[in-house]
Amino acid sequence: MKKVYVGMCADLIHHGHLNVIGRARELGDVIIGLITDEAAASYKRLPYLPYDQRKSIIENIKGVSLVVPQTNLDYTDNLREHQPDFVVHGDDWKDGIQAAARQNVIDVLSEWGGELVEVAYTDGISSSQLNARIREIGTTPDVRLKRLRRLLNAKKLTRAIEAHNGLSGLIAEGTSYSGDDGVQEFDAIWSSSLTNSLSKGKPDIEAVDLTSQLVILNDILEVTTKPIIFDGDTGGEPEHFYFTVRTLERHGVSALIIEDKTGLKQNSLLGSEVPQTLDSIESFSNKIRVGKKAQITDDFMIIARLESLILGESMESALNRAQAYIEAGADAIMIHSKKTEPDEILEFCKRFKNLPVQRPLVAVPTTYNEIHENELAEAGVKIVIYANQLLRSAYPAMQETALSILKHGRAYECQDKLTPVKEVFKIIP
Repeated sequence: MKKVYVGMCADLIHHGHLNVIGRARELGDVIIGLITDEAAASYKRLPYLPYDQRKSIIENIKGVSLVVPQTNLDYTDNLREHQPDFVVHGDDWKDGIQAAARQNVIDVLSEWGGELVEVAYTDGISSSQLNARIREIGTTPDVRLKRLRRLLNAKKLTRAIEAHNGLSGLIAEGTSYSGDDGVQEFDAIWSSSLTNSLSKGKPDIEAVDLTSQLVILNDILEVTTKPIIFDGDTGGEPEHFYFTVRTLERHGVSALIIEDKTGLKQNSLLGSEVPQTLDSIESFSNKIRVGKKAQITDDFMIIARLESLILGESMESALNRAQAYIEAGADAIMIHSKKTEPDEILEFCKRFKNLPVQRPLVAVPTTYNEIHENELAEAGVKIVIYANQLLRSAYPAMQETALSILKHGRAYECQDKLTPVKEVFKIIP
């Protein structure tokens, strides 16, 4: 029998996939090169189903002889290893990001006289429509909870943006950009105590209690499917923190970030302009241990946020705290800075790599916003959080509109800056 190679992601199986596999089966023994989570996430979203589950499904399709991992969009390694007589693929890859991969397949097959067979695109199938439908259906707390760890394992950098109500949650969920590097979108949602407080017209001093924050969180959960990273401020008293962890995990939140300060919570970016005090290493480490004891699943993450650099402590102090918090059970470390240059963040990242036990690093480039995501990723950052940009951009726009109406006695002059009324209704799925 001749060998036939088919590369696919196979996340949302439909009759288009079956048509391709059926054509391949007519030509010989079918080898499926199943694209890994890492490879898929490098150019589009993380698959809904993990690799092992997708592999199990494909192995049970009639005519499939073997399933092997394809670790990137380039077929070269797998083709040279298996040297198939045919590669079968849909004919919808002649343009765009996959065009180069297609040509490479043709070139590699020519080394042993193999042939590319292309199957006509199946009408009536749209991956974007299927994705939209899944988002309308929603997700479960368990699936959402697990997704952040999957992202950390699959992507070099996980990108989160804040949401403070259902509408901003829809923006975080649905905004995407197609470029030369594939489809770019936000991977996770940051539930920020700052933007939750400001949206209620209150100062960022933990004046909005957990119950009120859960109301906001539920509005976001109802209209999104992406993992949630929750801003837990200082975490409160350890005895209360235990129940906070239980509550958030039950809701399907993936991670809770707490900062190592004590007393009345003040926004970190105010630095030494207001009274702020670091908690002791022993006290904060105990809080982490209490939280880890409270959680039920292995998927929930407690992330320790270091405020040392914010309050003028030494780099050595920050690193010592990071090591202590990791030993206490922290699943990741967030390093914070209020400087406009990223130098101290990059230095911390460099020296962090020398710690005996490693955990994912989280950065929040609010003040040092000229640095590119790629630079942070190269430095070792695994999660970047855009912590307040959506609300901060909404405020001047609303203020400008209000002033225009007052100035002109009508809304006509600001009409071109407003979303048309008919479009407003399309925002809601």
